[in-house]
Amino acid sequence: MINLVSAILLILFAAFSRLMPHPANFAPVAAIALFSAVHLNNKKLAFIVPLAAMLISNLFLGFYAGMEWVYGAFAVIVLVGYWLKGRMENSKGGKKLAYLFGTTAAASIIFFIISNFGVWMTGTMYALTFDGLVLCYTMAIPFYRNSLAGDLFYVTVMFGIYALVTRYAKTPVLVKNK
Repeated sequence: MINLVSAILLILFAAFSRLMPHPANFAPVAAIALFSAVHLNNKKLAFIVPLAAMLISNLFLGFYAGMEWVYGAFAVIVLVGYWLKGRMENSKGGKKLAYLFGTTAAASIIFFIISNFGVWMTGTMYALTFDGLVLCYTMAIPFYRNSLAGDLFYVTVMFGIYALVTRYAKTPVLVKNK
C-alpha cells in the first residue's frame, strides 16, 4: 500500500522541523501521528514513529513535567488516524479531504484537552481545583490556535506531497519470466 521509504522520509522531515525555530505549538507531531496511522501498514510502527520523533527531539529540546500526557495525546491521535484510514480508503475526492481536515481539527482538540489536563494535573502552575482547571484551559487557548494552524499546515504538506509522489512517481513493475 505504501512505499515505506517515502513515508519514513516525510516523517523524518517533519520530525526535524520540530527542532527548527517555530511559533509555540506549531509542530508536526500530530500530523506525523495521523500520517503514520493512515500510511504505515505496521500498527506498532505507526505508534512508534510519532513517539520516537518526540523522544528524539526532546533529547535536544529538553524533558519536562507532564510530558507523559503529551505522548499519550499523540498515541490517541494515532488511534484517530486509524479511523481516518478507514474513511479515506472508502471515500473519493472532496469527501476524503473533508475527513482529512475534520480529523486534523479533532486531533488538535484532542491534544489540547489531554495535554492541558496534564499541565493542570502536575499541580505546578494551577490549583488542583475546578477553577484551576478552567484557568488552565483558558490560558492555553492562544497555544491551541498555533497547534491547529501547525496541524493543518503539516497535514497538508505531508499528505499532499505523499499524494503527489504516489500519483506521479513511476514505480518499476516486476514482471515474471514465462
